[in-house]
Amino acid sequence: MQPPSASSSSRAPIAIAQSPVLPRRPDDMLRTRGGPRCTSCALQPACLEAESCEQMLADGASLASGWRMIRRGQPLYRTGDVFGHLYAVVSGSLKTVLFHSEGREQICGFPGVGDLLGMDGIDTGRHACDAIALEDTQVCIIPFDMLEQRCRQAAATQHHLLRVMSAEIVREQRFFMLLGRMSADERLASFLVGMSNKLSARGYSASEFHLRMTREDIGNHLGMKLETVSRTLSKFQAQGWISVRQKHVALRDLQALRTLSCQ
Repeated sequence: MQPPSASSSSRAPIAIAQSPVLPRRPDDMLRTRGGPRCTSCALQPACLEAESCEQMLADGASLASGWRMIRRGQPLYRTGDVFGHLYAVVSGSLKTVLFHSEGREQICGFPGVGDLLGMDGIDTGRHACDAIALEDTQVCIIPFDMLEQRCRQAAATQHHLLRVMSAEIVREQRFFMLLGRMSADERLASFLVGMSNKLSARGYSASEFHLRMTREDIGNHLGMKLETVSRTLSKFQAQGWISVRQKHVALRDLQALRTLSCQ
């Protein structure tokens, strides 16, 4: 599959899984290698192989085929959908949800800016979970066959993709430890510290952020009841570790949270 040419900006939106995909235009793209859209992306070292967007368009250096907007509450993909693309989050956030045979659901994570989604479909050729937008969210579409071709051509790209997959495995292992070994206080502290670390790595504030997910979603993810999440947040606030105003959280004593979460 070939990357879109510069003339693709005049075409009608492409349809993938009956959802609109916006072909990239020069004004959609970064003006420099260090621009805000791509520097935080998990695949940035593999995707950006040119000094400017104009050169990327001319040389076909970018792996991405377009942008896609998912409205709040809408799916990027559903369990069982045919796999063909990976998705890098450009703006917004989502939740990934697994469904048990008896109908219960488990929220696996909350991918945000710079994160890579869709790897759950590589094994069977179909997605194993739902990815639902928590807010209006824009993703960069990366055709997997194009990524495979790049991996065959460049060992560095293959190595980077393996590192991304390895990091995801490590994240899941830590999550299982969190569910199996930690108290409610430790789980929530670990969640807040994890959010802080992730946002800091993406160039955002490490101490203040909005929780786009509901407290019920947090409880589902951490294996806690809604009342326990609310009570623990209130406890942390009374101790002066955090302050909470609706969905806005300020970490007042990040070190105390790190100590509690063993991070």
